[in-house]
Amino acid sequence: MTVTEDDDESEASESARPAEADGSGQASERSESDATPRSDDAPSTDNTVCDDAQPTDNAVRADDAPRANDEGSAVEAFECLGLTGYEAKVFIALHRLGSGTARDVAEVTDVPRSQVYSVAENLERRGLLEVHHASPIRYRPVRVEEARETLRSRFEREQDRALEYVECVQAETPTEETTEEIWTVRGRGRVDDRIVDLLSNADERIVFAVRLPALFDSEIGRVLEDQAGDDVSVTAISTAPSVRERLADCENVRVHEPCEPRTEDERSGRIAVVDDDSVLLSVVDDDGSETAIWSVESLFASVLIQLIEANEDTLERLA
Repeated sequence: MTVTEDDDESEASESARPAEADGSGQASERSESDATPRSDDAPSTDNTVCDDAQPTDNAVRADDAPRANDEGSAVEAFECLGLTGYEAKVFIALHRLGSGTARDVAEVTDVPRSQVYSVAENLERRGLLEVHHASPIRYRPVRVEEARETLRSRFEREQDRALEYVECVQAETPTEETTEEIWTVRGRGRVDDRIVDLLSNADERIVFAVRLPALFDSEIGRVLEDQAGDDVSVTAISTAPSVRERLADCENVRVHEPCEPRTEDERSGRIAVVDDDSVLLSVVDDDGSETAIWSVESLFASVLIQLIEANEDTLERLA
């Protein structure tokens, strides 16, 4: 309630009027004591927080308090969704206010009042704001769920528009220069996956050579056997007896031991030749890790396969 000047004068005269208690002056003393805050009513100046103090149900814990940069993070997120910084701030401010005029928004944000009008028009076009054409004009934000759906739909439209163009560019045939696709893969597990993928796509033949038993994965053995059963010519080469024994159990897989194994070789890993256009070669690094290069349906792969086959002993020597 607003206190007028008349109320002030009335209260002042009331306080100046002599107390009419019992004439002993006790009323005056009581007034002085009432005017002095009691020790149990006075706010505590002790800022020490006890370790064992338990927060009340209505207390806000420090962990639950909003962080100072929460709004800044939200503004950045809105910018990633296509809004400008001013649009994000006005939208947030209106949700804080519920609704308001340009003056109201300017008072709670750092957006100049002169800019609020144009920003609000943009938000209205985006479907994030409703305008009440009164005097002064009032703005009300759409519900959060409606805003979420509007922004999601806009993001999906822009995503489709961008990627459709990329697909069109990708489909265009290059006219001047062609880049050979030669890939590198590191790590034994990833090399395993790549070999399995290459072998699984064989149509006519597979030649697989491996030097170390640790590099012969059971999944590779299963794929070799499956492909051999599908009328694909499968040849496996290894210097390791344990690998040859495991391969010998695979039906229709031809297993060979190199005639002249290179005993000094400690770097070769695996080789996979698939049909006439896919190849993978791996080496074992000093720390035992494996690195491979591979290429599919490329001139590089075809030439490398031809070089390997130029000497019928090459594959055996690689093992």
